[in-house]
Amino acid sequence: MPSRKQRHRCPWAGMAGDPTYIAYHDREWGVPVHDEKRWFEFLILEGAQAGLSWATILHKRENYRKAFAGFDPKKVARFRAADVARLLKNPGIVRNRLKIRAAIGNARAFLELQKEFGSFDAYIWRFVNGKPVRNRRRRRQQVPARTAISDAMSKDLKKRGFKFVGSTICYAFMQATGMVDDHLASCFRHGAAR
Repeated sequence: MPSRKQRHRCPWAGMAGDPTYIAYHDREWGVPVHDEKRWFEFLILEGAQAGLSWATILHKRENYRKAFAGFDPKKVARFRAADVARLLKNPGIVRNRLKIRAAIGNARAFLELQKEFGSFDAYIWRFVNGKPVRNRRRRRQQVPARTAISDAMSKDLKKRGFKFVGSTICYAFMQATGMVDDHLASCFRHGAAR
């Protein structure tokens, strides 16, 4: 593996020179997820990110972990009005009533999917036939904001009661969780996560 100075990254990763952002790109973004709590974590975080920068959410990630019961969907599904009120006072997260309620509702929908398919993992990987889509894009401008797959995923999740799962959010979710490899061909991480 090349030394840190020799590594070529996707341009978005180094634009701010933010070590947290760079570490996220280098270690996490695009790595296939198969853990149920990780899936739920990304559902919450991607929904919270709507209209904001990913860097904002990434820096609030640990606060989200504490506020949302370690991303345990069973615990979050039991949140009630008092929990919503508590979360709206938490400066460590995005204090948006719709996003908070969506996270709780999504926990309930997540549990229903687990019952139906055995796991969220089994459900979600069906959209890419069980293996990551490997792209070989050369420029950032070639990376789409949405695809036919993210359109289908969004439609199905919405039908099942999920909120903040528009096609653009679903595509970002797919990129983050390794369902699609959108590291540019010149990036040292392209094709590395299997």
